[in-house]
Amino acid sequence: MQDQLTGANVFFVLLGAILVFAMHSGFAFLEVGTVRHKNQVNALVKILVDFAISTVSYFLIGYMIAYGTSFLVSASVLSGKEGGLFEPQGLTLVKFFFLTAFAAAIPAIISGGIAERMKFHPQSLATVAVVGVVYPFFEGLVWNGNLGLQGWMEASFGAPFHDFAGSIVVHAVGGWIALAAVMLLGARLGRYSAAGAPVGIPPSSIPWLALGSWLLCVGWFGFNVMSSQSLEGISGLVAMNSLMAMVGGTLSALFVGRNDPGFSHNGALAGLVAVCAGSDIMHPIGAFVVGAVAGGLFVFAFSFCQNRLKIDDVLGVWPLHGLCGLWGGIAAGIFGSASLGGLGGVSFVAQLVGSLSGALYAFVAGLIVYGVLKATIGIRLSAEDEKRGADLSIHKITANPEADMPRS
Repeated sequence: MQDQLTGANVFFVLLGAILVFAMHSGFAFLEVGTVRHKNQVNALVKILVDFAISTVSYFLIGYMIAYGTSFLVSASVLSGKEGGLFEPQGLTLVKFFFLTAFAAAIPAIISGGIAERMKFHPQSLATVAVVGVVYPFFEGLVWNGNLGLQGWMEASFGAPFHDFAGSIVVHAVGGWIALAAVMLLGARLGRYSAAGAPVGIPPSSIPWLALGSWLLCVGWFGFNVMSSQSLEGISGLVAMNSLMAMVGGTLSALFVGRNDPGFSHNGALAGLVAVCAGSDIMHPIGAFVVGAVAGGLFVFAFSFCQNRLKIDDVLGVWPLHGLCGLWGGIAAGIFGSASLGGLGGVSFVAQLVGSLSGALYAFVAGLIVYGVLKATIGIRLSAEDEKRGADLSIHKITANPEADMPRS
């Protein structure tokens, strides 16, 4: 019976890993639909290559930092046949796959903010640093109790910092690193007039953008529900709360964004970002409210970021992941409480301190990583390459090469 349960857990976590891996196609197509036609190929290649680099970095360095486990042992040990740190039937290995897909979401998030003017190889180096060191260090603090942080939080505030599926650990960290990168890069050519007035750059394809949102929404149920990492820990409450937050974010963004399709499709993602932290402890009505606030927050923050702060965050990843993730971490301490219908076991102060600390850590780390790259090898395409587009400048081909050929 124990072997059957272990095998079932292997299959369960593997399905979760596949669903989260599939979300990266959503990141890709969301970016493809938002950027201009001359940068669509670059968006697709970046997401795939960043995933590959993330996997290698997390395998060799990141997982060791987060969980203290090295894969540089024999296959017999890895498979769990010899006991020790590795669980039977390769359960640890599929958990690695699952967590790798989480880690790779960080550069996928950043990619949307820095689109259309970031050099390719410096971004690859940034991915090594972020996924190899920056992200797993914070991941280990929260999800593995490294350095006694969670024990200190519980002793100080009555409960450890609660982030079930990564509103802070994944989304806020990715969003706040992206903010630092975008600020260091500067705005795209022509995004603002000489007087500083914003110049609209419309999405290249609403259908592609919508497809990206749909792919992310579907995969998100693996992202959240299967964060239990075992059949014994699975909860239908997580699925229900994810659903309610998604629709709350959609409806709120539809209303606040005045029927704008980009806001509507990103509103669904905003709700899902926000509910990750407390999806296992909230009441569904609370999850709906959390998602609705996130949807409205995204619309407001996106416009404020672009038009008032003059920060050219192409996909709005700081509002979507950084701010909505921050809201989700704090909201878990509000709507997860028993007084508001939640399961309890959380502290508002712990959630506030943990969430703000995660955002600050990520922003400073982003300034360091991208600041060093900017000062040494440069991070921005030349003006000529940016005008030509990243597709031709970097990859030497466009999204529709046959259509671009001269007619005979």
